[in-house]
This record gives sequence, C-alpha cells and structure tokens, in this order.
Amino acid sequence: MRIRIKFRKNGVMRFIGHLDIMRYFQKAIRRADIDIAYSEGFSPHQIMSFAAPLGVGVTSDGEYFDIEANSTRSSEESIRALNQTMAEGMEVVSFVALREGAKKAMTAVAAADYIVYFKKQEDFTQPEIREMIQTYYSDRDKIEIVKQSKKRERVVDLKPLIFDFEPYEDMSPSVNVLSEPGGRKGFFLRLCTGSTDNIKPELVLQDFYAYFGKNYDPFNLQIHRLEVYERTGDGLSPLYMAGDEIR
Repeated sequence: MRIRIKFRKNGVMRFIGHLDIMRYFQKAIRRADIDIAYSEGFSPHQIMSFAAPLGVGVTSDGEYFDIEANSTRSSEESIRALNQTMAEGMEVVSFVALREGAKKAMTAVAAADYIVYFKKQEDFTQPEIREMIQTYYSDRDKIEIVKQSKKRERVVDLKPLIFDFEPYEDMSPSVNVLSEPGGRKGFFLRLCTGSTDNIKPELVLQDFYAYFGKNYDPFNLQIHRLEVYERTGDGLSPLYMAGDEIR
C-alpha cells in the first residue's frame, strides 16, 4: 500500500537540512510503529521518497513524502501516532492512501506556492510593490536571466515559469517568525517546481530587485512554502488529493 504523508516545518526546524529531515522521519516512522515496507538485499532500508526538498531556513505548511506500507491503521490514528513523536516545529497534517496509478511524490511535483515576506519593513509600500510587479512581470513578454548550475551557465526565460506573482499582506499565523506590527507584508509567488524546471523564489526576487536597482538583502526575507501541486486534467492539484483518507 502506498501512503502519502503531508507535514509542516516551522520554527527552529527550518534550519535542519533535507538529509537530516529524511533521517528524522525514518526514526519517527519506527517510533510511531508505522508498518513500513523495507527494500530487499543485504542492506534493507525503508521505502520512502520525498517531494521537492526545502532549502535550509525555509518554513512550510506543505511538505510531502511517500512510503510503502505493509498494513496501516486509520489516517486519524496514524497522524496521532506520528505527532506524538514530533519535535517542536514539525507536525503531520495528512496521511492518505494513494489511488492506483498515482505518481510518486518526487516525480509528480509541478508547482509550488510561496510567500516571501519582510522581517523588517522595506522602504517601499504595498501600492509601490504592486506597481513594480506590474512593470517587472505583467507588462513583459520575457524575463531572461542567466542561471548558473554546477556545470554550465544558461539563459532562462522566467516568464513561463512564474505562474503567479502578487503583493501579499497579513500572512498566516502558522509561520513562527517575528514580524513588524500591522501584519506581514511581501510577495506571493506560484512557481514551476520539479526535476526539469525548478525555480526558487530567491532567484526571482534577486532579479526583481536588480531590475529596479534596489539592494537585495536575503537576510531580511523569510520564505514560506504554502503548498505543492501536481498537474492534472483540471490544472494544478495539491499532492494530498491523489489519495483518500483511511477509515
């Protein structure tokens, strides 16, 4: 049986890297007595795969991984058992059985929603941000940048990879980061995400700031991922919707 688990990552846990998060959940699965399947051979390991790993320092309400299970309790019981093993800043929110034919989480990912907000208020207002986004994103046919990889440089057009770009204010209180009085302000982005075209919000905002000749300070920006999507016949669908709750 294939299971998809959704979890939140906030607070100090945002500083834990992806490999350590994998090890964390391997131990949590054992402590919660989840009947996970193991690979065969001389060095058996839990059958587990993660979707679109987060960078260090990024918080999230929408992280996913898949497991193979030999048997399972109900979704409610499994969520409760896992959350009893969680450290502060981690919370399992969904545990569903994948339907037949559902893609693996790591290959299904097509897009992700992000909020990027200011820890300290920047020197421009929300109306100015809206006008800047209009100039930078909405009014341009192409947004070409030079993207550096380990092996080469290449010119990338960001325009078709940015599905949405808007000002954002009054962020969800689930994000455990201090903010200025009057609500958090910043940007909402829906970006292409996956194994082929994976665009990070830092890349977009760095170019956005450079376009207007403004100083880009990554330490004044907190990135929060809201949700991860796969492409379906109806457009984009959150990854948890590929499964059903276990009763």
